[in-house]
Amino acid sequence: MTDAPATPTENTPPAQPQLRILAQYVKDLSFENPGAPDSLRNGQTPGIDLAIDVQARTVGEGAFEVMLNIEAKATRENDDVVFIAELSFGGLFQLANVADADREPFLLIECPRLLFPFARRVLADATRDGGFPPLMLDPVDFAGLYRQQMVKRAAAVPGADTNGNGAPEASN
Repeated sequence: MTDAPATPTENTPPAQPQLRILAQYVKDLSFENPGAPDSLRNGQTPGIDLAIDVQARTVGEGAFEVMLNIEAKATRENDDVVFIAELSFGGLFQLANVADADREPFLLIECPRLLFPFARRVLADATRDGGFPPLMLDPVDFAGLYRQQMVKRAAAVPGADTNGNGAPEASN
């Protein structure tokens, strides 16, 4: 007697979500040092304003581009700009077995979390190469940024869904 091939049953666990990094890259990098060389002589530590944005878009069947945009502007007490650094660091990701409702959080939380250490290094190298101490960014709470974006969306659109359902083309 031969055994018949097993057929899936209701007890079969669902396939686990899969995330693959296909590529990561610097899409745009800008470093401005408008006061050089004078800005390099002053030992005063500048204040730094930091802005972080995450965007995701579909680029193919199951493939998504996630962009981590970071802008750092350093100024001194008299509002003189010491430097401006802008980085768009991208990643190409492939998702499998991810429910539609979970896709946006994957793209706007997990993907930038994977990209961040590499973007941080690029920004640190750019500021160091510009003559300043490397700008070492603290870890970023991408889940917190995502939740803030969901609250903003809900406030902008009465009756909007705030549990993370939505199109992956959203920005954070």
